[in-house]
Amino acid sequence: MVEAIDAALDDGYAASLIGLDAEGTAQVLRALGALASRLEDLTGAVLRHAEDVHVEDLNGATSVAVWWSNEMLVTRPAAHRQVRLAEALGRYDRVREALCSGVANPEQASVVVLALDDLPEDVDAAVQAKAEIHLVALCDHFDAKGLRHLGRHILTVVAPELGEAHEAKLLEDEERRAREKTRLTMSRDGQGLVHGRFSLPELHGAMLEKAIQAIGWADQDPEKRAKPNPVQAGEALCELLERLHDKDLPSVGGVGATVVVTITLETLQGGLAEAALDNGDRLSATTARRVACEAGILPVVLGGKGEVLDIGRRRRFHTRAQRIAIAQRDKHCQWTGCDAPPSRCHVHHLIPWARGGGTSVEQGRLYFPRHHHKVHELMEQSIRQQT
Repeated sequence: MVEAIDAALDDGYAASLIGLDAEGTAQVLRALGALASRLEDLTGAVLRHAEDVHVEDLNGATSVAVWWSNEMLVTRPAAHRQVRLAEALGRYDRVREALCSGVANPEQASVVVLALDDLPEDVDAAVQAKAEIHLVALCDHFDAKGLRHLGRHILTVVAPELGEAHEAKLLEDEERRAREKTRLTMSRDGQGLVHGRFSLPELHGAMLEKAIQAIGWADQDPEKRAKPNPVQAGEALCELLERLHDKDLPSVGGVGATVVVTITLETLQGGLAEAALDNGDRLSATTARRVACEAGILPVVLGGKGEVLDIGRRRRFHTRAQRIAIAQRDKHCQWTGCDAPPSRCHVHHLIPWARGGGTSVEQGRLYFPRHHHKVHELMEQSIRQQT
């Protein structure tokens, strides 16, 4: 039979596609898809037999999956997935029949058997059979993604009296696994960037996504809003972090969670020397002067001999009453063409705080964070031209 299939494939490669119209092409592709599913089922049957005859002993492999990986040069995860599907098809006859007849494809079959395996161990055999029949029937209408969602609720459909408790347990188990796998790693590349990876539970992922979207959309035309691209999302995350206030965070060792910037008086007033963070990282003078306007960062100002001249206090920030007054006057960001509301804006000192500017309503202006950056860039250009 395998030799006959091989010979038939040779004939197929030799056949000409000239004259095959769109409808004929679609028909052939559908048939080939069904054949691929049938071959997957046949391969699964032989893989199950391979378990019985211990085919792995031929090359000293530890399992049939490892032997299959070595022989076919597929990755171990892919080989294990195929062997697991083959084993499951030996338990679920209706799923195997659907795959054998071409009604279901391997991706759908994998999802269906996972849903069936997730049923409670003590579920009645009749209920399990009913669930299998229902999921196989859905293969005519839904892809693997849709089947995965429907499979989570299959017990509610076939046995409502059991389904609610089962779904609750599945969800609790999923959330527990998510908490156990929650991770955050960060590393510095020595070139001014920190790279990171994280895994979050769905709830916190949704919270972060909403925050990023809200910040990214704040200065966009409502009719043109789209999901923030990676650059916009990165900028929005930076703004989100700058908006964090140490009073909203727990203290560490009795000290508030405040980033401390050490900067010389000369640099604060317009010099070019770098500033230093309390974790040893460096910060440009331009950025240090910008964050002194609004962000909850504590500057420690040093004199020429390194003595501490001033530990910045929150008095340089505009008070709540001042912000309300400025918001009532400005209504929105003062950058030309920007209508970001006051709740999305920083209050900028017209005369920089580092140069003796007062924290007053008259000297305060609303700027959306991105435009606050631009204002400071223009100020820095002016400082360089003067020097």
